[in-house]
Amino acid sequence: MSSISVIIPTYNYGRFICQAIEGVLAQSCPAAEVIVVDDGSTDGTDEVVKEFDDRVRYIRQENHGVCAARNKGVEHSSGDFIAFADADDIWMPEKLEKQLAKFAEDDEIGLVHCGMREFDSDTGETVTMHLEGAEGMVADQLLLWENPVVNVSGTAIVVTRKAFNKVGGFDTEMKVGEDWDFCYRVARKFKVGFVPVALVEYRSHGANAHNNVAEMERGMTRFYEKAFASADADVLALKRRAYGNFHNVLAGSYFHSGQYGSFARHAALSIWNRPSNFAHFAGFPLRRLRRS
Repeated sequence: MSSISVIIPTYNYGRFICQAIEGVLAQSCPAAEVIVVDDGSTDGTDEVVKEFDDRVRYIRQENHGVCAARNKGVEHSSGDFIAFADADDIWMPEKLEKQLAKFAEDDEIGLVHCGMREFDSDTGETVTMHLEGAEGMVADQLLLWENPVVNVSGTAIVVTRKAFNKVGGFDTEMKVGEDWDFCYRVARKFKVGFVPVALVEYRSHGANAHNNVAEMERGMTRFYEKAFASADADVLALKRRAYGNFHNVLAGSYFHSGQYGSFARHAALSIWNRPSNFAHFAGFPLRRLRRS
């Protein structure tokens, strides 16, 4: 019977991690091992984790970032499948059971993602539901960033050890966009499966890394530079369309955060790479005013 290892990277999330661990331990399909990798926390996270005794293995490292923590956890794990639980999120009890069932449908699947409910950390109210996704060979769709393809949050994915090893784990040079990069590299080599059910409660709070637009720009720029270092003509044919969409997303994010100079720069780059985006930006201020 296949076994699954759950890796929980954490950095100063002692106030949340108890709920995260409890959600993992309450799975209808129990994990063979649960490993918490503490990335240099200073908030007493270790004391919280140690309350779970031998149900959870605790590993501490100097602060090197979430990617290094995940890779370290995998290095010390033994399961045939690997799941990553973020320390500030909560899993539904049937998460692993439903995702492992999807793997059983096709032995060419290397990664399975699932739906999520994003909720406000203060009020508990739903911010949005992430229930759209794709499956099969989806690498090109991830590259183009046009429609919801994979819920790339690390906490929503389960991957085979074979796939993890094949792509070399997470890129430790990335702080934002690392999940997208990892999922894309797996999707280039394996099929992807999807469970369209909210099996993760994703906590939205001020410390979420994706709230930093400049860091998102740096991380996703690295992702695209790596992706288009490919010699594959079919991949390279998507380059301008992909960059047009990438700068489109960045322009909107910078506009939303009130950084209008960066908005204008990325709007121009979006149009240069994909002239059809001009119509989108021509009506941009009016659409934003209507929304507000």
